[in-house]
Amino acid sequence: MSLRDAIDNFYERLVLDAIEATRQADDTADYLTDVLCVALNHLPNRYYRHSIDMMFYLADEELGEMKARSLTAVRSARDFVTEHRREPDSASQR
Repeated sequence: MSLRDAIDNFYERLVLDAIEATRQADDTADYLTDVLCVALNHLPNRYYRHSIDMMFYLADEELGEMKARSLTAVRSARDFVTEHRREPDSASQR
């Protein structure tokens, strides 16, 4: 196991939960991956080694704030990705 494999960013899980909560029927995997990246880039990192430690030391109020920030970041990311979508290039479809 590498050192990188020993840690996780808690916001990744929260953002994935927020994406699922806001999922729409026409969302594609590429679109949601872009939303995930944009949302995470607007949130701080919160690394941990063991999820039990994160849950034990994280106050309910702080967890609620983190969930709210994640949902806000996902909604903003959806708007950003939608506004900046590239139309398929006709040359690339040939």
